[in-house]
Amino acid sequence: MSFDPRKAARKAALLLIASVVLFAGAAMPADEPFDLDEYRGKVVLLDFWASWCVPCRRSFPWMNQMQEKYGSNGLVIIGVNMDAEPEAAKAFLDDYPANFRIINDPDGELARLYDVIAMPSSYVIGRDGELATRHLGFKVKKQDEYESILVEALRTGTE
Repeated sequence: MSFDPRKAARKAALLLIASVVLFAGAAMPADEPFDLDEYRGKVVLLDFWASWCVPCRRSFPWMNQMQEKYGSNGLVIIGVNMDAEPEAAKAFLDDYPANFRIINDPDGELARLYDVIAMPSSYVIGRDGELATRHLGFKVKKQDEYESILVEALRTGTE
């Protein structure tokens, strides 16, 4: 049985409603349920992160840069926070602001659907809604490689 990111996202949309309610009273803004189908025709970088993750601190400036550089070409970056405590996520975002959408997954429902095994874990989903690739962790020396993956995904489906 192969992994289908669209089916996973649809299931997650229902599961994340509970986390939206939990986070609604916190300092972080409430999220709308996540539905990958909203982004059909775009390239989505779905990045799972947590406040305690040291490589995540290095990935956020890079993701902000990529969103700014390629957003007009169809790139959408969505950070999926895994913290159980909203205060921890808010403190992280105060220090490392995100210029992209953040959704909350404190119970790990979406992470289980995507088989997340490391922090951060990034999934590049093509314009067709299919998983193009994923990478685990974030290494500053590999930023050019990560960017070239995004550029290739952005080219695919626009010919």
